[in-house]
Amino acid sequence: MTLARRSFLRLAMGAAALSAASPGARGQAYPSRPVRMVVGFPPGGVGDILARLVGQWLSERLGQPFIVENKPGAAGNLSAETVVRAPPDGYTLLLVGVNHAINATLYDKLSFNFIRDIAPVASLIRTPNAIVVNPSVPAKTLPEFIAYAKANPGKISMASAGNGTSAHVAGELFKMTVGIDMVHVPYRGGAPAIADLIGGHVHVLFSVLAETIEHIRAGKLRPLAVTTAARLDVLPAIPTVGEFLPGYEASGWQGIGAPRSTPGEIVDKLNREIDAALADAKIEERIASLGSTALRGSPTAFGRLIADETEKWGKVIRAANIKPE
Repeated sequence: MTLARRSFLRLAMGAAALSAASPGARGQAYPSRPVRMVVGFPPGGVGDILARLVGQWLSERLGQPFIVENKPGAAGNLSAETVVRAPPDGYTLLLVGVNHAINATLYDKLSFNFIRDIAPVASLIRTPNAIVVNPSVPAKTLPEFIAYAKANPGKISMASAGNGTSAHVAGELFKMTVGIDMVHVPYRGGAPAIADLIGGHVHVLFSVLAETIEHIRAGKLRPLAVTTAARLDVLPAIPTVGEFLPGYEASGWQGIGAPRSTPGEIVDKLNREIDAALADAKIEERIASLGSTALRGSPTAFGRLIADETEKWGKVIRAANIKPE
């Protein structure tokens, strides 16, 4: 065998070995520089706090900074578009939420397809909603409220944090399920909606529980039911909507996504580390303080959740003819 042929074969075998090893090598080397986590909300909210909490854990475990970049606007579409256009190398991640599942139908001219263009990495939390009313409403239970609403069609005002928000679509699903007519009153955010509910200017809100639980404890708002599938430890005496309307469920959730075609070994590495974070007692306690519960699972399970929620809320948006503001 000539020297040239032996050299060629060695090079070919080396290249093949490198190719075979490169996926694992990439996964082991990742991350070798800072990673940015794009959050579609302003600083200080639940999503921002959660991203920073997880980012700090990942920084400590993986040895590189995970930097939160707040990019609010268009109900999270700006943050999603930023990540969709980023290189699929694991160095740009997205805080994914139920808003992205809603936006897939709410906005008909998006420049991306969320399910196609964002790879699910890991679920993080599930956030309950609660049906809360002003104490002046003459209904102390959910069945009483349904009867009251049916006896007063078009006279009950249902606040929300804005068109197409989780509070809005949860309320519309409730209206469709029960067959009642309530007037939707959108606000620019949860805080003004809650203020007007406490002031008696509107009657009911399908609120993010973390935003209203202190008002509930103070007696300023009356909870009728929680919208999760099971009762909550923080409000054990409050029933679920499903106890009266089987199958009804409407809760928020958040997780981490990456650009399509991000290497599987990077996705799996992030998923393992994030799952470990969610199992940590201190992080679990912090998540509970945000009114949420940890939601562990595989990338496949998270992808299935995104697809199911996109289909579910798509049906509600089309049936209620909801349009973005």
